[in-house]
Amino acid sequence: MGAGPPPGPARPEFWRSPLRGPWLTAVFGLVLLFGITVLFVTGLLSYAAYNPDLAAVNDQTPNKGWLGFYLFSWPTSPYWLYRLTQGVHVTLGIVLVPVLLAKLWSVIPKLFEWPPIRSISHALERLSLLLLVGGAGFEFVTGILNVQLHYIFPGSFYTLHFYGAWVFIGAFVVHVAFRLPRALRAVRPRLGDPAAGSEEAVGLLSPHPAAPTISRRGALAMVGLGSVSLLVVTAGQSIGGWWRRTALLAPHGQDPGSGPNGFQINKTAASVGIRPSDVGPAWRLTVRGPGRQVDLTYGQLLAMPQHESALPIACVEGWSTTDQRWGGVRLTDLAALVGLGANTPAALVESVQRGGSFRSAVLSDSQVRDSRSLLAVRVNGAILSADHGYPARVIVAGAPGVHNTKWVTRLTFGGTG
Repeated sequence: MGAGPPPGPARPEFWRSPLRGPWLTAVFGLVLLFGITVLFVTGLLSYAAYNPDLAAVNDQTPNKGWLGFYLFSWPTSPYWLYRLTQGVHVTLGIVLVPVLLAKLWSVIPKLFEWPPIRSISHALERLSLLLLVGGAGFEFVTGILNVQLHYIFPGSFYTLHFYGAWVFIGAFVVHVAFRLPRALRAVRPRLGDPAAGSEEAVGLLSPHPAAPTISRRGALAMVGLGSVSLLVVTAGQSIGGWWRRTALLAPHGQDPGSGPNGFQINKTAASVGIRPSDVGPAWRLTVRGPGRQVDLTYGQLLAMPQHESALPIACVEGWSTTDQRWGGVRLTDLAALVGLGANTPAALVESVQRGGSFRSAVLSDSQVRDSRSLLAVRVNGAILSADHGYPARVIVAGAPGVHNTKWVTRLTFGGTG
């Protein structure tokens, strides 16, 4: 320690970029302060939209304890709410990637500062920095992989992303408490940089900078251009319709073709093990209530009163469709078959699919009672395609896409477990 830092990145003169400095770091930090706050809030809303307190089948993050203190029953109105919040969450997360990388680049000399620990408070700050950088990398990487439906990480994305977010935000709050006053001072108008050895500039200004080839504002503009470019090639997947063609970074592996059923899907019938016999003439819809059960053929389901709802599909990966015109039987009419009246309880919806997650989901009583909630048999005037859930699927206003269960075979009202 007494001999000074070892050769390499621990020595201040190792870092020679003339761009690094308190002002640039502070600008990136303040942008991330706003952006990450929005990401965290919309992420919490996404978790709430799954109604995890209703039943275990809705909750992919067991033992959440007090981390679920804020949960509430997700509303059905406005029907586009989840489409908006999750679209913002995913699009903003991708747009912030250049800002995050630039911020890490601007402070990388501080990761190698010498001595590595000077006091207990400094050790705590360094630990929070480790959790901050590691947590940011983990959350952004797993989120982007999820958008691409590329699950190469071990375990459930929902569990990993949920707990990772809480670890990251804890470190983020500590870091903001330490650094926000300094960042606000750094962006105030003044003449020149602070002295290279001052507390404000330590680790950020090179004592022997190289000749500049671009200004700091030019660098800031380049990062901004990168974020705008990502916005242009990402936002279309949340807007849907024609704009999806501009979403170059959205997953394009599932081509639904053209026609009334020609809109985005995540999982095909083949990918989850749906066999022709599962949805053929022998298919039955079982409706259960307290002490009663009714089995319906496809023809009997079609003979019931039919209604229409114009609703989008919006998924956790950030993509969504424009409003599709769904036709089918109201869930409340199906509940009436087993003796349930206006106060229809929550319902467990089960699919015939064999593989993959979310083979079943629990809908809240408010979701079931909404007049737009259907067991759909048609979309845009046509019979559902196999990949869109033939012979019947649930469609609920405001619900995440995975809760609009496809290939439904059983509805249990009041028996959600």
